[in-house]
Amino acid sequence: MIKVGICGFSTSKKKIYEELKLLEIQKTFYDPGRIETYKKWREEAPKDFEFTVKAWQGLTHDIRSPTWKRFKGELPGNPENYGGLRLNDETRYALRKTLEVCQAVGASKIVVQLPPKLMWMDYMYETLEYISGLGYVICLEPRNRTWFDDEVIETLKGFGIVFVTDPFKDGIVDIHDSIIYLRLHGIGGYKYRYSDDDLKRLYDMVAGYQDKDVYILFNNVYMYQDAVRFIELLNST
Repeated sequence: MIKVGICGFSTSKKKIYEELKLLEIQKTFYDPGRIETYKKWREEAPKDFEFTVKAWQGLTHDIRSPTWKRFKGELPGNPENYGGLRLNDETRYALRKTLEVCQAVGASKIVVQLPPKLMWMDYMYETLEYISGLGYVICLEPRNRTWFDDEVIETLKGFGIVFVTDPFKDGIVDIHDSIIYLRLHGIGGYKYRYSDDDLKRLYDMVAGYQDKDVYILFNNVYMYQDAVRFIELLNST
């Protein structure tokens, strides 16, 4: 089954709930915010609408990352201990905040997007073992080439982790028993609008995975429009 959605509310909730069946919550990456907000979203959305949740950057991004400028709250513990996919009291706290959102919206999948400079390190084995045992599907999006090593990929496969890619950039890394999760960031940049030929090419890339749930998340300026167009293509085939 192919499920098409977008990363964040780029247009009205009404349109998204009517036209799509999937939304990846983005605001949780910058700041988990108020749980009441997510409970309201779950109540407003159709019963068959699925939310996935992007992990709070406290797990992945060093406190010196410019992405922290959008965080307005207080950080318990030592701010220097956040990020880097390390396992300590601070990153466990970041995970707990993420899980609270998952529970509020009924999400079963957590998207963990890594910084481009974050290389694979042996200490991360312990972290991956921990997060893969939380009872959620972990969809990990590495953006450093060290993660594309065969041994690292086998490690992720062993933990039941989904390897997230942009298929136009890195193809599809199929290592999970039942799920493929793709995030499309625009060919060459966030402002890119996918052409009809691009969408046909995307269909050709995923058509062979009929035995799996294929999640396709558009994450570009025209994400809503492109997602709707791709759904129309699916319906016409």
